[in-house]
Amino acid sequence: MRRAHAPLAKATVLRTTVLAAALVLLTACAPAAPETTTPTPVAPAATPATASAAPQTEVRIASLKGPTTMGLVKLMQDAKDGTATQAYEPTMYGSPDEVVPLIVKGEVDVALIPANLAAVVYNKTKDSLAEIVVAAVNTLGVLEVVEAGDTITSVADLEGRTIYSTGKGTSPEYVMNHVLTQAGLTPGTDVTIEFLSEATEVAARLASEPGAVGVLPQPFVTVLQAKNPDVRSALSLTKEWAAATGGSPLVTGVVVVRREFAAQQPAALAAFLSDYQASTRFTNENPAKAAPLIVAAGIAPSDAVAVTAIPACNIVYLSGTELRQALGGYLEVLHAADPASVGGSVPGDDFYFSR
Repeated sequence: MRRAHAPLAKATVLRTTVLAAALVLLTACAPAAPETTTPTPVAPAATPATASAAPQTEVRIASLKGPTTMGLVKLMQDAKDGTATQAYEPTMYGSPDEVVPLIVKGEVDVALIPANLAAVVYNKTKDSLAEIVVAAVNTLGVLEVVEAGDTITSVADLEGRTIYSTGKGTSPEYVMNHVLTQAGLTPGTDVTIEFLSEATEVAARLASEPGAVGVLPQPFVTVLQAKNPDVRSALSLTKEWAAATGGSPLVTGVVVVRREFAAQQPAALAAFLSDYQASTRFTNENPAKAAPLIVAAGIAPSDAVAVTAIPACNIVYLSGTELRQALGGYLEVLHAADPASVGGSVPGDDFYFSR
């Protein structure tokens, strides 16, 4: 059952004004979305007569191509089959820049985005109708320095090199910068980082340029190595981050929810979080069953590649105290290195969703 919205003139004007301001701020701190990316919708089928007669609520979900959607595929399939507990409408995108405006404008209710970007969005929209809360960590470290060669064995070996990467203004940029700085290298001076719009572009450079170096997340590393065995994973940024921070976990992705949706639809949100947690568990515990769904979503080219990639993707579901400890520590490190990486300040307790 779709939610009804009662139009109120004053609320509409306030919402429009606040969202416009939020979008201006967000546009200033985030790169433009790539023109060539096409969203991949997964439309839910009609609920079968045998399904529960309990009313369903529309829950619009935006995810990113990669580990976050790999943990979502069971829920996506249930939505397509019409067996989900709510009227889920998931859509997968290629770039965070496509997802952020959707959650800010209220066009989706839930979004799976980079961890630091959640803090940026929160700081730019707090105390407004576009405010968000973070409900869970969904992926830990998935970033790797990949080389089409055999010359890199430590961060120091990156001096004088050009690194292809995605994620300008998000986790890959700030994680790489911190790791380089802690190793005594200055980003932009000792090491050049060239940002491309999507991981597939980085993979294409690595496949076509001998000696090229790039930063890629899983499962793109596994996909690329399956096509080109000369490409190797030279450094795990998860390990390098831990070494540079004294053991702080590298938090990659989170689940954010519009605060307004959380307040108005608590039962539907609780159902989604339970179903999403079950979906992540399904992917981790049943890789052979999850693999065809991952391939169908266009994330991996074959079941074999998907099965190999799943253990390396660090798909998790951390909520409550675990969420606060992992994400809070990660954001503290980023803020100390560059306050802009989290939108100027580390969010307080109201950043975290509580039931």
